[in-house]
Amino acid sequence: MTGRIYLSPPDVGPLEESYALQAIRSGWVAPVGPDVEAFEAEMAHRIDTRYAVATSSGTAALHLALLGLGTGPGQVVIVPTLTFAATANAVVYTGAEPVFVDCDPATGNIDVALLAQLLDRLAGERRVAAVVPVDIFGVCADYARLLPVCAAAGVPVIEDAAEALGAVHAGRAAGSFGRAGALSFNGNKMITTSGGGMLLTDDEGLAARARYLATQARQPVSHYEHTDIGYNYRLSNVLAAIGRAQLRRLDGMLQRRRQHRDAYAKIFAAVAGVRLLGDTDDGANCWLTTVVVDPDQAGWSAADLAAHLAAHDIETRPVWKPMHLQPVYAAAEAVLTGAAERLFATGITLPSGSGMSDGQADRTRRVIAEFLAGR
Repeated sequence: MTGRIYLSPPDVGPLEESYALQAIRSGWVAPVGPDVEAFEAEMAHRIDTRYAVATSSGTAALHLALLGLGTGPGQVVIVPTLTFAATANAVVYTGAEPVFVDCDPATGNIDVALLAQLLDRLAGERRVAAVVPVDIFGVCADYARLLPVCAAAGVPVIEDAAEALGAVHAGRAAGSFGRAGALSFNGNKMITTSGGGMLLTDDEGLAARARYLATQARQPVSHYEHTDIGYNYRLSNVLAAIGRAQLRRLDGMLQRRRQHRDAYAKIFAAVAGVRLLGDTDDGANCWLTTVVVDPDQAGWSAADLAAHLAAHDIETRPVWKPMHLQPVYAAAEAVLTGAAERLFATGITLPSGSGMSDGQADRTRRVIAEFLAGR
C-alpha cells in the first residue's frame, strides 16, 4: 500500500497557491474584495446567469435563496428525501417545514411524477414556498419535466446544484435552473474554496437581497445600523482567489473524473446485478461514481465491496441516508415509494477525485477486480 485513497479530496496545487498569495499580498484578506467580485463574475459567466453571490457555504446560498422568496413559518418546501442534510436544514432555518419526496431509482433524483401528485394534493391546502430539487452526485434533475410541473402549480424552484458544478441538462449548466441555484465549494466538491458556496440567479432583486442579508443586513450609513436580522454569510477574498484558480482548472477536473467513471463502467459492464447510478446521463459531471448492487443477482452486496476496499485502505461511502430516515426529521411529512431506501441499502460511492493519481486509480481498480474474481 502507498497510503489511503480518499473519495474526493481537494485537488489544489501551484496555481491556487499563487492566487491565494497574491490576494494576501494585496491586503484584501477579510470578506469582500476584488477577488470576490471577480469570482462572482467569472462564475456567472460560466453558468450563464446574470448574477452570482459568493457565500460562506452552499447551505448559506440555499438559505439566502429561500429567504429571497419570502419563505417562512406556516409554509412548506418540497425537498428530495435522497440528499445531504443541508438541503433540508436550510428550509428549517427559515421557519418553514420540509416535505420529502422519493427519488427516481434510475438516477437518484427527485421523482417528478410523485412531485406532480404532491403539488396537486397540496394545492389550496398548504402554502408551498418552493421546490428544491437536488442534482444528486452531479446528475441534473429532469428539469425538462420538472420546471413545467412547478410552473403549472405556481411554485418557484430553487436548484440545489451543490454537487453538480460542470454538469449540464438540455444544453444548460447546472445552477441555472429555476429562480436561483446554489453551488458548494466544500473540500470534497468539484472545485473547492476550503469552504464556500455561490448563489446564482437571473433575478436582480433576489441577488440584491442575498447580498444585503449576507453582510449582516447592514444599512448603507456610516455607523452600524440594522433594520433586519442578517447573517455573516459572505465568502472571504482569499478563499475567493483560490476559487478563481480552481475555476480555471475545472474543465480538466471534469475530464479526469469522467475518465474514472468510464474505467469503473468497464469493470462492472459484464457483472450481473450491478449498474452505475445515472449512467445514461451524458451531461453528468461525474462528481462521485456510484455503483448500485442487486445482491440476489450479483451474489455479493455493496457492503461486501466496501469492506474489501476498506481492508485495502480505500475509502467508499453509502449513498445519502434518506432524510425521512434521519432521527431529526422522523416526524416530517414524506411521500415515498421505497426507491431512496433501496438505493441507500444497495449503493456505494467510489473514489472519484480529480487529483487521484494514475497509480491510485490503477490500485483501486485492481482491488475491485480482485474482489470480483474472488466472487
